[in-house]
Amino acid sequence: MNPKRFLIVFLLLIPLFLFGILLPAGASGSAQVQFPSPTPQPDGRIIYIVQAGDSCFRIEALYVITIDELRRLNPQLDENCTLAVGSELMFGIGGPSAFSPTPGPVPSALPATITPTPIAGTTEICVLLYEDVNGDALRQDSEIGIPDGAVSASNTAGTFSETKTTVSEIDPDTEEPRLVCFDNVPEGEYNVSVAVPDNYNPTMELSYSFSIKAGDRAFIDFGAQSQEETAIDSAPDNGGAGRTPIFGILGGLLLLGGFGLLWYAMQQRRPASKLRRGGLYKK
Repeated sequence: MNPKRFLIVFLLLIPLFLFGILLPAGASGSAQVQFPSPTPQPDGRIIYIVQAGDSCFRIEALYVITIDELRRLNPQLDENCTLAVGSELMFGIGGPSAFSPTPGPVPSALPATITPTPIAGTTEICVLLYEDVNGDALRQDSEIGIPDGAVSASNTAGTFSETKTTVSEIDPDTEEPRLVCFDNVPEGEYNVSVAVPDNYNPTMELSYSFSIKAGDRAFIDFGAQSQEETAIDSAPDNGGAGRTPIFGILGGLLLLGGFGLLWYAMQQRRPASKLRRGGLYKK
């Protein structure tokens, strides 16, 4: 072979050989360049693991997420957006749990809460039927209670009505006549009336109307006088029966004496009066 032709062929083969070597190497190198993709977590978060050489600007360019969005989703980033290799960055929410949530137990409805109806406050009404000995309608310390009287208490709403019997006992704690009390009485407008025993006469009105509020306590007194005491007070005084005619006779004598003195004085003044009138007439 001509050395000159051999040299020309050799020079042509060298570029082809080099092209054949470089082409596979370039193709193989480009195939090895891989970018890690964010991984959806079971809770729906899309997590990216920071690689060596990553920066916020590189991540913005590769994964189409703005730096502002990256800061919003990852508050731990500082002002310089410093990234640590191996740390996690959240790219958003939309993994498996966002589209196929795991079914959980269905909560059962809670039983209805029973709210108790508020009860209005209550009060107490106490009544004393006492023996009004002197009939002045004012109870004295010595005037005791009258037994066997009927006391009734009722409200205008029609929700309370009770009747009790009076007693003449003394309360050992207060040393006062024992009261007749109506307990747990609802507040409101009330009328309390008393019926005295047959052998008593009332010395005041036996019915009383009033209004009472919850927490208050009402005390009401009613007086009555024994019919026997009334009969004794109205009986005539037999001790003075013998003196009544004497005083009448003496009064009559004094009256007659007075008329006699008046007649004598008029007789003594009449002649002088006639002389004076006669003298005046003569002039």
